[in-house]
Amino acid sequence: MPSRPSVPRRRLVAPSFRTLLTVAFLLAALPLVGALVESVTGLERLSGEARQAVTQAAAGARASRQLADQALTLERIARQVEILADASLIDDYSTVRQRFKATSSELALLPLSEDQLATLNRAVESEEALFARLSGAAREGTRMAGLAEGYRSLSDSATRLLAASNEINDREVTRLATLAADTERQLWWRLTAMIGLSLTGAVLASWLVARPLKALDRAVRRLGEGDFSRPVAVSGPADFEELGRRLEWTRQRLADLEDQKQRLLRHVSHELKTPLTALREGAALLKEGALGDLSPAQGEVVGILDDQARQLQALIERFLDYQRALQDLGRVELIPLDLAEPLRTAVDAQRLAAQARGVGIAVAAPAALRVRGDADKLATVMDNLLSNAVKYSPEGGQVAVWLAAEDGAAVLEVCDQGPGIAPEARDQVFQWFYRGAPGHSALAGSGLGLAIARELAEAQGGRLTLEDGADPDYPGAAFRLTLPLLAD
Repeated sequence: MPSRPSVPRRRLVAPSFRTLLTVAFLLAALPLVGALVESVTGLERLSGEARQAVTQAAAGARASRQLADQALTLERIARQVEILADASLIDDYSTVRQRFKATSSELALLPLSEDQLATLNRAVESEEALFARLSGAAREGTRMAGLAEGYRSLSDSATRLLAASNEINDREVTRLATLAADTERQLWWRLTAMIGLSLTGAVLASWLVARPLKALDRAVRRLGEGDFSRPVAVSGPADFEELGRRLEWTRQRLADLEDQKQRLLRHVSHELKTPLTALREGAALLKEGALGDLSPAQGEVVGILDDQARQLQALIERFLDYQRALQDLGRVELIPLDLAEPLRTAVDAQRLAAQARGVGIAVAAPAALRVRGDADKLATVMDNLLSNAVKYSPEGGQVAVWLAAEDGAAVLEVCDQGPGIAPEARDQVFQWFYRGAPGHSALAGSGLGLAIARELAEAQGGRLTLEDGADPDYPGAAFRLTLPLLAD
């Protein structure tokens, strides 16, 4: 039975860098927009409460004054009805009474306290009882006892309600002040929380953006340093991943080219060494007279051929040394160490060469100067400096090495008693393949030592410079290596 074909899984497509920036902006901006909206909403709520309070206060003051005036008007009409015994005045009373009842209803809608509402109800009930008594007395044409006292009590109740409206105003003002303080406090708390959320969003967004950028930066640095061994893998936005894939393709191409170059150099050096060896051996046989005596002119030609063959072989060796030096520059591993350790290694390595020339090496170093570096590479730097100092020192001379702390840095100085470096050559001593002044060609090396030393020093965050010799006892070359000290 044929197997069912598997359904290919859909690959999740990462967002683009533009989308990621948009998300980052929203993460940082949305909390602030929320805080702004919340602030506007709070202010609108407070403004609405204030408008309502002002409206109620104005309505209460107007209604309470009207109620007091209307109570006095009712009392005056009632007295006229009683004194004049004119029943037609009852109609005027009824008109004012309707307004009194409307004003009472308006006051009842206000936020009165229980005592104030009870006073209002008593005033309304008292007016109804007085009106009933007044209407009956007017129809019967009799006098009503206690009428003045009843309306006086009604006026007093209306006056108390006028004072109550003032209390309502004071209470609303106090409530508004409390509401404003609460609103302000809430707004500050929310604004603080929103700013915190905004900063958190900004930090998260910057991390999302910076992470692939750092990966790309590390990959480019490794490629620039000639390290093609580790694959380039970048995760993040889609365009960054595509750029990472292109860098990986570039890494593979560079690695292939590096392998091809190394193979070419090995093959070329091997192919050149074979005929050079035969040429030198033939020249040696001719010089030794193995094929017969040579005339002076022939001997001179054979000597030139031998010298040129030796120089060509040295040139090949220099190119091979140069390639090995470039590979070493890309493999620097920094760890905390005491700078005196690689110095001892370099001094021990040059001890025999110094003894052969009768050159002494004087070392002055403190107990411990801790730096972050590669012990083997630092030993190579110091070995190159000491090698040059021993080589160019006169027989029986001395090389001085000082190691000290200076302005937060570890400083190593190597001085010799040789002829020094000519002013016109000071800018060239750190160049690749520079071999010194013609006067010292016999001592010249490959021209790589100081160039390698400077590159290794800079790869470890340090600096290698040629200084002016300030010590009259050491008038030769003075090289200074500076490295940052580790914090305690």
